[in-house]
Amino acid sequence: MKVLIVEDDNDLRRQLKTALESRGYTVEESADGEDAEFMGQEYPYDLAIVDLGLPKLPGVEVIRRWRDAQKTFPVLILTARGDWQDKVEGLEAGADDYLVKPFHIEELVARLNALLRRAAGHATPVMRYGPVTLDTAGRVVTLNDKPVKLTSYEYRTLEYLILNAGKTISKTELTEHLYHQDFDRDSNVLEVFIRRLRQKLDPEQTLQPITTVRGLGYRFDLSPED
Repeated sequence: MKVLIVEDDNDLRRQLKTALESRGYTVEESADGEDAEFMGQEYPYDLAIVDLGLPKLPGVEVIRRWRDAQKTFPVLILTARGDWQDKVEGLEAGADDYLVKPFHIEELVARLNALLRRAAGHATPVMRYGPVTLDTAGRVVTLNDKPVKLTSYEYRTLEYLILNAGKTISKTELTEHLYHQDFDRDSNVLEVFIRRLRQKLDPEQTLQPITTVRGLGYRFDLSPED
C-alpha cells in the first residue's frame, strides 16, 4: 500500500518513513502544502498522513482541495494541535481520523491499517477467502491454516489484490499502488510475483485464486467467508 506523508518536520518525516517502510508500506513524502496538494491530485495513494501546520498551504486546505477534486483515499491528520475545534475542522474538511503528537508508532500503524480495511469494506484485520486467510495486522497469510512464506513484495501484491477482491486490477494500477514512482514499469517483476503467488497459494492447481484477465490485468477470485 502506498502512503503519502505530509510533514514539514524533517526528522519526524524521516522517522515515519522509516517506520512505515519497515512495516511493508511504500512511502512518498512532501514537506509543504502546495506540493502535497499537487502530489495527491496527480498520483494514486491508498492513504495520506497530513500535518495541519504546513508551510505554503495549511493541511486542512490541502485535505479540502483533495476532497473537492473527488480524491477519496483515507486521510489521517497528525498534528500537535489538540483542541477539539481543530479536530472538528479537520474532520469536516474530509479527514477520516485524527492523531495528536506525541504518539506511539504502534497506534499510528493500527489506525492506518483500520482506515485501509474500512476503505475496502472490511471490519476486521483477518479476512478469509476459502482456505486462504490474510491477517493485515500481523501481515500473515495462511493456506489451510498453515503459514505461507511470502517476500515483502509478494505480500504487498497479494494484500492489494485481496483488498480489491473481485475487481480486475491492471498492471499499471498494481505498480502505482505498490511501488515507488521510479519502479521499472517495463520489467516482468510483477508477472514473477503473480506466478510465485499462484504456486504458493495453489500448489495443487485446484483453487485458481488469481485470474489473469487478458489485456486488462489480474483479479483475486476466491469468495469471502462470512
